[in-house]
Amino acid sequence: MKRLIAIVVCCWAGVALASSGGSALHPAGNSLSDTASLQRGARTFVNYCLSCHSAQYMRYNRMAEDLGLTEDMVVDNMLFTDKKVGDTMTVAMRGSDASQWFGNAPPDLSVVARARGTDWLYSFLTGFYADPKKPTGVNNIIFADTAMPHVLWELQGVQKMVTRFEETEEGEEHEVFDHFELATPGIQSELEYQRTVRDLVNFLEYMGEPAKLKRYHIGMWVLVYLVIFTLAAYLLKKEFWRDVH
Repeated sequence: MKRLIAIVVCCWAGVALASSGGSALHPAGNSLSDTASLQRGARTFVNYCLSCHSAQYMRYNRMAEDLGLTEDMVVDNMLFTDKKVGDTMTVAMRGSDASQWFGNAPPDLSVVARARGTDWLYSFLTGFYADPKKPTGVNNIIFADTAMPHVLWELQGVQKMVTRFEETEEGEEHEVFDHFELATPGIQSELEYQRTVRDLVNFLEYMGEPAKLKRYHIGMWVLVYLVIFTLAAYLLKKEFWRDVH
């Protein structure tokens, strides 16, 4: 049993290291209870992501209902094509064209937060750095050799990777990532960009399971009911056993 546990732990550590590109993940710190954050994330998603990535399981009017938006607000601020408010969030770009232009068709993002996790998404979106060797001019510390360009570069700016040399137990030196330095400033400060990414990740988590918002709301009332029911049951039990010795 101990050997089995050790094997599982080692395998899980290897998978986690591979999925993170060898760099530690940063906590997203997002909250589905923050409606304003979800609204800002929806705006960022529509403006920067939806031109390439679809969200075919999400409808505009469902998003409006869940996030406290009116359909008119969605039409005026988030519908830039001939789509209707009841349509799903798809893109006009064909998969064959996307594969030819980018090498791989951009994936649908409806459930990407459930597949990757919010910490991975946050670290990925904050992990782009300049790399002249790549066709897009950038690489990513979390997802090495990614074909995705840094679509939020105007907001964040362009950062460069700073490395250092570490010595292994065998006495060999190897180059490792140390930190990022901002080479070209963006229109947002570092804290503003982190909030923008956090809002976007928040919206992506919502899209992965929209019903979670309603579950959270109903769950509060269920807890209140259980507290009241427990109190009533205690008083009933006390009354029932009052004359029993």
